Amino acid sequence: MKAVILAGGHGTRLYPLSTLEKPKQFINLIGDKTLFQQTVDRLNFLDPKDIFVATNQEYTGLVREQAPQIPEKNIFVEPAMRNTSTCIGYAAIQLSKRLSNSTSEQDPDEVMCIIYADHLVRDTAEFAKKLQVAEQVAREENTINIIEVEAREPSTKLGYVKIGEMLREIDDVPVHEFKEFKEKPDLETATKYLENGDYLWNTGFYVWQISKILEKYRQHAPETYNKLQEDHYEECENISIDYAIMEKLDPSEVRIIPATLGWSDIGTWESLFEELEKSGETEKIEDFRKIREE
Repeated sequence: MKAVILAGGHGTRLYPLSTLEKPKQFINLIGDKTLFQQTVDRLNFLDPKDIFVATNQEYTGLVREQAPQIPEKNIFVEPAMRNTSTCIGYAAIQLSKRLSNSTSEQDPDEVMCIIYADHLVRDTAEFAKKLQVAEQVAREENTINIIEVEAREPSTKLGYVKIGEMLREIDDVPVHEFKEFKEKPDLETATKYLENGDYLWNTGFYVWQISKILEKYRQHAPETYNKLQEDHYEECENISIDYAIMEKLDPSEVRIIPATLGWSDIGTWESLFEELEKSGETEKIEDFRKIREE
């Protein structure tokens, strides 16, 4: 399996702590390492040569500095900011080309996973297990697989997925059918989702065969696919993969793997302070509050 870490975001909601020069994924927020370094560490079940990073030109130095174990050739430089649909499509195409040009024996149905550099995952053992289960499902069923987490509160800042019945179990890990995506709801709707129990927070942790996702780009986002093939990255539409691809899929093509993970996207000051409180890092809370108020 190849892992692609998305590390090009600007993290503007945590300004002025997170800046365009050094966004939140490259800052020591929780614990003694940056979110990006923690992301690389939790992929330690993979060989570093199988870990790739998609980022902007201005952050390549930070990537090399904070993760020297990742080969420099594994850094995919995004020519422009064009949201996750373009970034993920670009990474899939680059991986496909690299595998097809390799002189070594390669799996024609190679699997890739999408990981975000600015997410917090406390249960790294569960994370690795769920990724490996998702990889097995991708190989056996050729489906689009998403690791989603249980909703802990009626959040209006996160997207949701509705899951259906359990289809199978792999090493005691349930694999569920997918019903539909739900965009960020109002508080009343989010409360109903929480009470219902069939709605999970959408993390965006995707696992699929490279050939499968490229097939979906050709089908649902042909203009983006063609422009990426022609190296016209800057001309691609600025749109998330949720809107460009995921919401257009037939539900039968998707599998959901529920998880807990101790997950947070650290998307707001409130979520940052909440996670620091859990970690007992009270000094950081006061320091960061002072920065926010400057």
